[in-house]
Amino acid sequence: MRPHRVVMAVTDDMPIFEAAVPCQIFGVDRPHLADPWYQFSVVPVGSGPVRLSPGFTLPPVRHGWDLESADTLVVPACTNVHEDPPAELVEVVRKAYQRGIRILSICSGAFVLAAAGVLDGRRATTHWLHAEELSRRYPAVRVDSSVLYVEDSNVITSAGTVAGIDACLHVVRVDHGAAVAAELARRLVTPPHRDGGQAQYHRPVSPAVRDDWLAALLDWAGKHLHLPLSTADLAAQANVSVRTVERRFADALGMSPLRWLLQQRVRRAQQFLETTDRPIGWIAATCGFGGPASLRAHFARIVGVSPSAYRRTFHERPGAVRIAS
Repeated sequence: MRPHRVVMAVTDDMPIFEAAVPCQIFGVDRPHLADPWYQFSVVPVGSGPVRLSPGFTLPPVRHGWDLESADTLVVPACTNVHEDPPAELVEVVRKAYQRGIRILSICSGAFVLAAAGVLDGRRATTHWLHAEELSRRYPAVRVDSSVLYVEDSNVITSAGTVAGIDACLHVVRVDHGAAVAAELARRLVTPPHRDGGQAQYHRPVSPAVRDDWLAALLDWAGKHLHLPLSTADLAAQANVSVRTVERRFADALGMSPLRWLLQQRVRRAQQFLETTDRPIGWIAATCGFGGPASLRAHFARIVGVSPSAYRRTFHERPGAVRIAS
């Protein structure tokens, strides 16, 4: 049985981390886990040397046999999501798709797949910072910014940077089974499967507000999140009507006052979970959730994991900073 052939196509200025992940997962022979392992190649696309950021150079490949014989094509992050990806790389992806092989993108590499038409009508993901741009430029793509990776038929897209590890381990799990993927993850000192999605890594942040009374109201509310605030309370504090508060929040922030308060409470809870050992009950009361059950329900719905799981993510890191209760 011949090994499964994985080819990674790279172009100028692709970031080295995203390119290194497939090299580590597929490019290191691991006969102790599965024999045969993968046959892996890195193919610079174009006629000249390819420079990876920062400071790595790959010589040109004079023959395209690696691309033509690939079983899986990997596309790391693209250079700039606001520019069109290199036409040669887009054509490589398009031809691979026409051959029916599996295609995997990492982070903003989804923009290359979208430019090639591969993601039309498909559910896909990318880094949460770029999800809105992907939706705007390629409206035929069903973008889901909440997940770490998405598999839609033979196309896999992954979220930002480290989520490329999750997606590559998923490929190993599909090809060689869960036990092999788990053992590989153990050797890489990473979870074989991470709970939750991207939401746990970004926080809701309100846009800049130029309206003086609304800015002052947001500052006041942020200092009183422990109180059971209502829209009427906000209106009274600003000395305006409830309807005016609701309209200004919708115009300036794109959400209702209660939705904004909930986001700020979750954000405050994230900060406590990241940096303190305070009990869940204390965090719930301090952030205005009333009790632990309410905190857990809202936190899991918005962030994607439980408060305890979120805390472990930060407290298990080497050198994590904690403030004792």
